[in-house]
Amino acid sequence: MKIIMIVRRIFFIIALLTGLVSCQKSLDNFNLTSPDDNIDLRISLIDSTLTYQLNWSGKEILGISELEIFTESAVTVLDSRIVEHDSTWTTAWGQQSSIRDHYKELQLDLNIDGVGGKMLARAYNEGVAFRFVLADGPKPKEAVLSCSYALPDGSAFFAPRGEHEPMGPLSLKDLNTYHSGEMDKGLKTTISVPLLVETPDHLYIALLESDLYAANGFKSMNLGVNLEAGNVESINKVELSEEGLTTPWRLILLGKSAGDLVVNTTAINLATPCQLENTDWIRPGKCLWDFRVNGYTAPDGFVYGINTESYLRFIDYAAATSIEYFMIDGGWYSGHSDGEFKVKEDLDIARVMDYAKEKKVDVILYYDRKRGDFGDTQLYPYFQSLGAKGIKYGFMGDNPDFSRGAIKKSAESELLIDFHDGPVPFTGIHRTFPNAVTREYCHAQQDSRRAFTPESFIKMALINAITGPLDMNNGNFDITGINSGLRHKSPLETNTYYSTVASEAARTLVIFSGLVCIPDAPEAYESKKDLFEFIQKQPVGKWNETRILHSKIGEYITTARRHGKDWFIGSVYNQQGGELDIELNFLDAGTEYKVTYYEDAPETHCKTNPEAYQVRNGKVKKDDVISAIMAPGGGHCMWIRPVWSE
Repeated sequence: MKIIMIVRRIFFIIALLTGLVSCQKSLDNFNLTSPDDNIDLRISLIDSTLTYQLNWSGKEILGISELEIFTESAVTVLDSRIVEHDSTWTTAWGQQSSIRDHYKELQLDLNIDGVGGKMLARAYNEGVAFRFVLADGPKPKEAVLSCSYALPDGSAFFAPRGEHEPMGPLSLKDLNTYHSGEMDKGLKTTISVPLLVETPDHLYIALLESDLYAANGFKSMNLGVNLEAGNVESINKVELSEEGLTTPWRLILLGKSAGDLVVNTTAINLATPCQLENTDWIRPGKCLWDFRVNGYTAPDGFVYGINTESYLRFIDYAAATSIEYFMIDGGWYSGHSDGEFKVKEDLDIARVMDYAKEKKVDVILYYDRKRGDFGDTQLYPYFQSLGAKGIKYGFMGDNPDFSRGAIKKSAESELLIDFHDGPVPFTGIHRTFPNAVTREYCHAQQDSRRAFTPESFIKMALINAITGPLDMNNGNFDITGINSGLRHKSPLETNTYYSTVASEAARTLVIFSGLVCIPDAPEAYESKKDLFEFIQKQPVGKWNETRILHSKIGEYITTARRHGKDWFIGSVYNQQGGELDIELNFLDAGTEYKVTYYEDAPETHCKTNPEAYQVRNGKVKKDDVISAIMAPGGGHCMWIRPVWSE
């Protein structure tokens, strides 16, 4: 009997030790799948370092890659759990009116060289994301958020490049060469987000971040190349205190086409939910703008300038055509002191603001801190006291902590805010603060008076636009006049701005923004009022759904947006021109639709005949296929609505 008891105890001890070993193994390797099971995310501890691997639909998307919050720190996993979340939320405005937030989340409790915290990993059907959350308590002086990406060999890379055409396609070696500055006149080129990757299997990946809003102290995410490891990596440093710390989400989006990434909702789902109790005052819309009209001579001989009479004409046209906003650029003042702006002598700003209110046109005013610091505590209430409904903030650049404060303060004074000049991407911020309606995270047309090609536009529409709303200033109708140098802000070299008026109309739809700022003169739009109808009728920012029907980087894009039963569809082609078949399989069965086509004419060409166009009407139904024929550098637009709605 004693022998039996001893044997039983031995077996019990063996079983206990086996169980302990098994538990230890379970805290070294973790598997997380997406709700549809197509994404398989494997997270492991290798030599006390967190690593991950990503498979999608049975294909390896990322090989073994590393995640760190402290450089060369030893990580121990103390506990783990997986939770699933599924809800739907309503947007204040956006590309969709409601968004499903469905994910599985792995939560790891960590000890990182004595610092307590968590690592969160989320898997959506369209991507994955990682975030560290550090607890209160003693910490090193700084954290270094590091994430590497072991992308497939032979991938092609694309990335924004400020106010220039985005870079790409590049090999990993060429991407590194760009980063070192050898391909860009000796200037080191920061690899900005998103880094868009086309794999050899023609799948698409975007590397970026979300919810920088919640990550105080962090700079915007940038990327570099580690050729020795064959990886791309992001490294961001932040100073620490004994308070807790939340990092931005490091985000990997997945798509079967480049266009899939533009309408992917993962980034906005990861953003902090809306922080405003009331958003009724936030109204997205279209906006006339004075900046590039300065010096334009109207057919009746009137010359536009920075003066009261010019601004009253803008307001009259906005009121007559239901354009919600008029933006007055920085020329309205020459400086400020003692809490007051020095308004230009020819401008009665009070009269302009009163007239706009009478005509029910809201005004957005520009502010440029380079001319002196008015003081943000007084700035927003002062603009509100003038009757402004928004502020275009100029020349603060990539400063997350400042920009976060500006967004909050503008909201307190019920002002929309639009950031100029290479701003913080702040992906997802229009969920957190819906008054952050747009930003110039792109090459806005003619900025720095550079030329702007169809290829530049299409690249930005499929690369920069992944980060959210863009203020690109599409919609020029007097292309011939602009190219001839008749405007103060014409390109430095005449006849270098290649587009067609049909393409310009389409671009206002293709680029998502809470403020579609159109830069031409009222008379230019009035002279083509049948084409202008496509812009005029767009319910900007109030879309129920958005689809990218065609997309090829640098070649073409087709975007379809629905409001109620109406569909607006815009296509743009590069300088080769071409034809795209647009399948109307998204229309309701059994419903007859009227369609208005706004399109290039047979003789249209972006270089030789940019203002030729045609407008025609027809009828369509579900599953019809429309052949959109576009001139070199051209475009094609459709407004589709049920016959019974008119």
